[in-house]
Amino acid sequence: MELDRFLKKAAAETDAELDRILPPASQKPKTIHQAMRYCLFAGGKRLRPALCLAAAEACGGDFKSALAAASAVELLHTYSLVHDDLPCMDDDDLRRGRPTCHKVYGEGMAVLCGDALLTEAFVALAKAPSSPRYRTGQMIAELAQAGSSLKLIGGQVLDLEAEGKQITLPELIQIHEAKTAALMVCSLRLGAMSANADASQLQAISDFGHALGLAFQVIDDILDLTESTETLGKTAGKDLAVAKATYPSLLGLDGARAEASRLTTLALDSLKPLGEKGLLLEQIAHSMLGRKF
Repeated sequence: MELDRFLKKAAAETDAELDRILPPASQKPKTIHQAMRYCLFAGGKRLRPALCLAAAEACGGDFKSALAAASAVELLHTYSLVHDDLPCMDDDDLRRGRPTCHKVYGEGMAVLCGDALLTEAFVALAKAPSSPRYRTGQMIAELAQAGSSLKLIGGQVLDLEAEGKQITLPELIQIHEAKTAALMVCSLRLGAMSANADASQLQAISDFGHALGLAFQVIDDILDLTESTETLGKTAGKDLAVAKATYPSLLGLDGARAEASRLTTLALDSLKPLGEKGLLLEQIAHSMLGRKF
């Protein structure tokens, strides 16, 4: 399938599933359900669901079997954005081109909104069908581990503690392996597991996700320096303002661009065991590298 058509289909089907499983905005207490929907349907690219669904297809599955997992990873991802934007964390006023949750609904409601989205992620994934090799419980454990204090939350802790400090490149990589790459790996693995991937396929998918997640973060760091707030949909220059260590600050812009290319090549090489079935994933990796940077 041509990439643009696939991405539109993946986003549309994920959005329809999310709309179906979330409580309506009219459900009492209305404020929390309105806030959840405000954050979830703010026009995100649905990259992680797309990776999940593309991995399912690469391993012989389909959208239907992977849709619960795709919805779950987007719910968990959106929760992480809501909490990251809070004044006590990254303190941002814009997300996806709109005022952040706490700017619209207040800090307390934003905390509860993130909590509710995280909880709904596990409700969604609990309804995923098992495959012959992977039980639904194993898939739930994958998502829980990706969002744990050893991965996503741990990465945010390391990120907060590193602000204003001189850190090394290995330390920066450790932050983003946990904060960014782990959920991308999880998205891909859940898609592969829904398709009953064998051990070789699952390893290839995992290696791809690790390199792709790091490449994504390098490019994000570059764009934070080189693009406008209007283009990014979030406040540009925030990393520099809080003296946060980034790939450009450690490697320079040209070095960061080279690192993004190196990691993308590494990701593409990881897909070789999948042969032609990995074409969509290859195209996604190329499109990420081709973002304006």
